[in-house]
Amino acid sequence: MTANGYASLLDFAAGALVLVAVFVVWRRDLHAITRLLGAQGGALAVIPIVEGIQHRDLPLLVVGGIVLGLRAGVLPWLLGRAVGAERDEYREATPLVNTAASLLIAAVLTVVAFAVTRPLVNLRPGPETAAVPAAFAVILIALFVMATRRHAISQAAGFLMLDNGIAATAFLLTAGVPLIVELGVSLDVFFAVMVIGILTGRLRRAFGGADLDQLRELHE
Repeated sequence: MTANGYASLLDFAAGALVLVAVFVVWRRDLHAITRLLGAQGGALAVIPIVEGIQHRDLPLLVVGGIVLGLRAGVLPWLLGRAVGAERDEYREATPLVNTAASLLIAAVLTVVAFAVTRPLVNLRPGPETAAVPAAFAVILIALFVMATRRHAISQAAGFLMLDNGIAATAFLLTAGVPLIVELGVSLDVFFAVMVIGILTGRLRRAFGGADLDQLRELHE
């Protein structure tokens, strides 16, 4: 693989991570959000796979395969089951920030991410560090989603996006993480999503929904 091709693939994967995060901010349909998370997991898997091919690093290729299976397949599927297959048009209630303002804030957060990480990029120029600002932007956007969405599934999606952004940053800054570390983190996220799915199902059966504002009103 040529140096230009390697850099282009890393930039493409990082750009796809940010684009999916912006789409998650835009969409309200929970089924669509889970599908977008699968696409983001696939974009995340491209980073270690490309790095493994470029550096001829077999453990990185194995990590990339694990990431592809878990974060592009298993975790979005579990979250999709939590949404409920019987509700094809299941949508979130109005979030704390409307769509137009949310997209504007996402754009501002992306600019902030590029500004904050510029010293790091200048410190060690390279194709990996050049893609770090995009990964950091995903982290900021995910925190914004977790803070402004009202539905438990949407907040879980924000949590998965946050983990994807952190993993992407780790892959880019360290040329991959040890296999055992990635396995541990992925299993933690896997069990967290399973717990969220179980709790959401029980909330729906008990209260008819998982909107956090409505549940707070019931408590009051």
